[in-house]
Amino acid sequence: MTEITNDNLEPQESEQVEIKVVSEPVKVTAPKAEEEFDWDSLETGREGFSSRSRGELENLYNNTLNTVQEKEVQEGTVISMNKREVVIDIGYKSDGIVSLNEFRYNPELKVGDKVDVYVENLEDPKGQMILSHKKARAMKSWERINMAHDNDEIIKGYIKCRTKGGMIVDALGIEAFLPGSQIDVKPIRDYDIYVGKTMEFKVVKINHEFRNVVVSHKALIEEELELQKKEIISRLEKGQVLEGTVKNITSYGVFIDLGGVDGLIHITDLSWGRIVHPNEIVELDQKINVVILDFDDDKKRIALGLKQLTPHPWDKLSEGMKVGDSVKGKVVVLADYGAFVEIAPGVEGLIHVSEMSWSQHLRSAQDFLKVGDEVEAQVLTLDRDERKMSLGIKQLKKDPWENIESRFGVGSTHKATVRNFTNFGVFVEIEEGVDGLIHISDLSWTRKIKHPSEFTGIGEEIEVVVLDIDKENRRLSLGHKQLEENPWDVFETIFTPESVHEGTIVELMDKGAVIALPYGVEGFATPRHLVKEDGSSVKMDEKLSFKVIEFNKSAKRIIVSHSRVYEDARKADETAKKKSENRGTKKAMKTVSENVEKTTLGDISELAALKTQMEADEKKVKK
Repeated sequence: MTEITNDNLEPQESEQVEIKVVSEPVKVTAPKAEEEFDWDSLETGREGFSSRSRGELENLYNNTLNTVQEKEVQEGTVISMNKREVVIDIGYKSDGIVSLNEFRYNPELKVGDKVDVYVENLEDPKGQMILSHKKARAMKSWERINMAHDNDEIIKGYIKCRTKGGMIVDALGIEAFLPGSQIDVKPIRDYDIYVGKTMEFKVVKINHEFRNVVVSHKALIEEELELQKKEIISRLEKGQVLEGTVKNITSYGVFIDLGGVDGLIHITDLSWGRIVHPNEIVELDQKINVVILDFDDDKKRIALGLKQLTPHPWDKLSEGMKVGDSVKGKVVVLADYGAFVEIAPGVEGLIHVSEMSWSQHLRSAQDFLKVGDEVEAQVLTLDRDERKMSLGIKQLKKDPWENIESRFGVGSTHKATVRNFTNFGVFVEIEEGVDGLIHISDLSWTRKIKHPSEFTGIGEEIEVVVLDIDKENRRLSLGHKQLEENPWDVFETIFTPESVHEGTIVELMDKGAVIALPYGVEGFATPRHLVKEDGSSVKMDEKLSFKVIEFNKSAKRIIVSHSRVYEDARKADETAKKKSENRGTKKAMKTVSENVEKTTLGDISELAALKTQMEADEKKVKK
């Protein structure tokens, strides 16, 4: 330390001067005789420095301080920290204070670290210098972010909060987006555990127009895993057994992490038995042994198996099982064509729908069984090499066609259920396994039925008579109208040709009309027989008189005519009138004949007048 005196006010060029400002008064020594003493400064109380010495001292002091201006970024050193603030020395005459919150991204901050700060105010009203680390970072962050992206650098970031699709990260003072898929190589189930953490990232995308930044932590992990992956892939072989961790579970299979390489266990390779979802067998993060089944040339798609580590259930199937044996099992799958029954884990048999019932009526397996049903069935076929088995349920019941003649003889009557329609008839079921057909012509004696649905409905009960038995094809010919006597034997005596009956128009068509006659019988009339006496045509639901012009018992057909009713009546009237006039003419001629011999000249003139009158009458009759 050099004491400032008049003798050493001008230090040598080689000397290093350390100036210390003390509170005690400066001791002023008497100047040398040859130097002029400044009495004015002594009287005013100022130090005894010359103007030249004083200026040099001020310059020397100012040169020990950095040139600091407001609104600039300076580099400073952390000199102390507490729970709320960080004190930073930027080489100015006073230290600055920054809130500790601005260093959340860097929890490892310690005394002695170099940091950038933005000088907001060199001296506030309290004499304190105000600094901001956040603003300094913001001014340099964009440049540094771009450099990190261009140079593929690793940066640190503080995860601030969650957002839609990912997280918001404070990276070098800029809010960057971290997609959920870029947090880790494995799916993240709980994003909240990452909030508040400081992690390393890579800048993967920058949008200069909107100043958006996307970062990734997964990219760092993938680089490390890529090295492991290459090593693992180089050693992969089919049939090799490896330990892996359940990474993801889907409806179609399970993804296994083999230490940087992912493989897939398809749901069919998880268990020899049928399962609905893979989570019945494994759970997330579970460690399991798997066998490599296959992989592509690049070994990017690896097929794994779990069930292959255990013997196939068919190999353990009892050697004593044979065709004809009865087995019990559970329905595991239903299809329209049949049901798969599991008689042991991994051992299934198919019950075709045709083997579920003796009925020939077409139905689906859902009509007989449902998934989960416990059933007993008979082994119909057994192929151990192909690992296939067919089963039957109906074989455990008695065949209803064995004694069909005694139970459903010709002429016997029964109640049946309508199962299906065709254009030519109705299929009915008398009991399970005993089906029959009612032809459309055997439904009714009187009604003209175009389609069986006009007569009955599916599921309805109908009474039938057995007409014929076809045991070979397991089919009965049935009838419904045969339950009653044939009414056409009676109709033949009622609807005789030329008989007239009242009828109602029930259907009009181009070819004619259908007329409802008494006793539930229908007749038919062609258009020329539907013209009324006044020349107009008949209308629907109109009641008129109809004459039977044709009756065909075998064809059950009645042809009627309305026109013939009034036409025949008119002809009858004309015939009767003509007969009456003819009788009058004959009587007059007889009178003339009797008196001809007594005719006189005067009588001849009267006879001529009578002849003229008769000729006139004949012309009227002809007209």
